[in-house]
Amino acid sequence: MKNLNYLYGKPQSSADYKSCAEDFVVDELLDIELSGEGEHVCLHVIKKGENTQYIAKMLAKFAGVAPRDVSYAGLKDRHGVCSQWFSVPVPIKQHLDFTELNSDSVFVIKQIRHNRKLRTGCHSGNKFEITLRNVSAPLDILSRINAVRQGVPNYFGEQRFGHDGHNLQMAERMFSGERIRDKKLRGIIISAARSHIFNEIVSKRVAEHGLAKTWHQEVFMLSGSNAFFEENISDDTIERLTSGDILLSAPLVGKGDKGLTEQERNWLVPFSAWQAGLAELGLKNERRALRLIPKHLQVKTVDDTTIKLTFTLPKGTFATALLRELVIHRDASKDNLMDSNQDENITQ
Repeated sequence: MKNLNYLYGKPQSSADYKSCAEDFVVDELLDIELSGEGEHVCLHVIKKGENTQYIAKMLAKFAGVAPRDVSYAGLKDRHGVCSQWFSVPVPIKQHLDFTELNSDSVFVIKQIRHNRKLRTGCHSGNKFEITLRNVSAPLDILSRINAVRQGVPNYFGEQRFGHDGHNLQMAERMFSGERIRDKKLRGIIISAARSHIFNEIVSKRVAEHGLAKTWHQEVFMLSGSNAFFEENISDDTIERLTSGDILLSAPLVGKGDKGLTEQERNWLVPFSAWQAGLAELGLKNERRALRLIPKHLQVKTVDDTTIKLTFTLPKGTFATALLRELVIHRDASKDNLMDSNQDENITQ
């Protein structure tokens, strides 16, 4: 993400985040009403210093089921204090007290039955509380808050691309003919490739047009939906954009050029080999919102070198996309030896 363009100019302040687990707090916001009955037990879990897959395996072992039978709404970062929801199949006549698993790193705060397992993405978003330490220029961060409230480029975070961009290196090898047999790994690589292209297109638009100016013709997304449509700018579309009914978008490329503007087709030329590879894999063109707008963004100056941020983001977005417009942030958790296969912090 270092080479992507900034919407509000490169920040002048630097800071550390994730200096300790309590400096990165994430609360998952579930978007469904649980029935209270059924063959699945939904668990609201707070975890500290553990990744999502580890918790899923722990729950599976306790319930005597296969790890693949344990589901969750989204991945959460290992290096933080994160609440999230899991579901485990448990026969109706069997009662398990999952609070027996409580420890310093895992705490089950609620369990309730439901008639179906949780699906990936069934949550609405995540609430973040992030503490920045060793802030070099607090006033620069404070001066950017009002602008950032209006939205930032909806970049995919660096977590999507693996350590030192390893997933993109694998993508280059895959599109050059190397066969990736591991289905899960192949999916990660494909996702990284599409995300990289998306970021580059958004970065070009930020540099040449910003995010407020519209083109004569846009591909709009319906708010809260993956549906999109192409239409000339008009009184109606301006009004719908203002109300938030529709959103400006950028491409997640696949087969064909449906849903691509002429300008986007030109910007995609350097990625033609990757685009062809994605099309050959059967992926369809999709869209993703161009702008990420935080809700309830608040800032608190703790002391001369410490600032606390709280905000809520929709699912599938990255807190680092917001942070990068505020501060040159350094992940202090990387100072410690850690598992390279850490979860993505947001969102998914």
